[in-house]
Amino acid sequence: MAYVVDLIRYPVKGCAGTSTSDALLTPAGLAHDRSFMVISEDGIFRTQRRHPRLALIRPAISTDGTRLTLDAACGADGTGRFGTLRLDVTTSAPRRDVDLFGTAFQGIDQGDEAAAWLSEFLGTTSRLVRVPPEHDRIADGLTPGPSGYADSSAVHLLSRASLALLNQRMAERGAPILPMNRFRPNIVVDSHEDHDHDSGGDRAALPHAEDRARRISIGGAELGYAKLAVRCAVTLVEQEAGARRGPEPLRTLASYRRAASGGVVFGAKFSVITPGKLSVGDEVVVQEWGDAEV
Repeated sequence: MAYVVDLIRYPVKGCAGTSTSDALLTPAGLAHDRSFMVISEDGIFRTQRRHPRLALIRPAISTDGTRLTLDAACGADGTGRFGTLRLDVTTSAPRRDVDLFGTAFQGIDQGDEAAAWLSEFLGTTSRLVRVPPEHDRIADGLTPGPSGYADSSAVHLLSRASLALLNQRMAERGAPILPMNRFRPNIVVDSHEDHDHDSGGDRAALPHAEDRARRISIGGAELGYAKLAVRCAVTLVEQEAGARRGPEPLRTLASYRRAASGGVVFGAKFSVITPGKLSVGDEVVVQEWGDAEV
């Protein structure tokens, strides 16, 4: 058996996540997940790959999505408290052209106050946009599905067993173990229902079982497997510090997690087949299995 042990949403793409005990799973993923995005003046999305300080911004979104709070505990000089921005979300402002991995989309600009706050904190001219209601992006994969501003599919699922194996292999190399937040999943699963033990623990079994799950039921919701999660330089960023920290985990993952189609993979991406409510403690039932692509 497997259970949901954490649910994390990332209201602003590239910024810190927030754990929650319950979440509505919409057709495009957890409610409000990656529904906002930081962009350059010419519309290109900002990412921790080039702007690791995004990790220091902690967004909070109201249940109805009308209020967004951005808090940064670290100042622009690396010390102290930067401050808090409280924003009334607009869905009626003019649309802007935005670029996500070379694909053109639209975003609703959230105004000059948000732009000034982000530009000062990141040290480069930036603006904040929201996914418009008419956003009709369909992410590809074995099960295509709607997606907001996520890199690809709507939901990223990862097991503690997979992380435990990675940490074991890194320890054998003399590298420090890593927390789950290096990988920024939406749903974390474990073979034990209690969700208070260390995310680097070794109690969970069957590492990378998520690679083979093709259809999953959680509570009243259902997910369909889309693809493996290809890992990038974001995994090198220590989320608490907003800074890169060496070659791990990519160096170790490259030694045993190369996909047949190319790239280093860890975790799996899913599309939403049936929306519903998810809760920590929900049983994860695999309705259909397939062959791993690694």
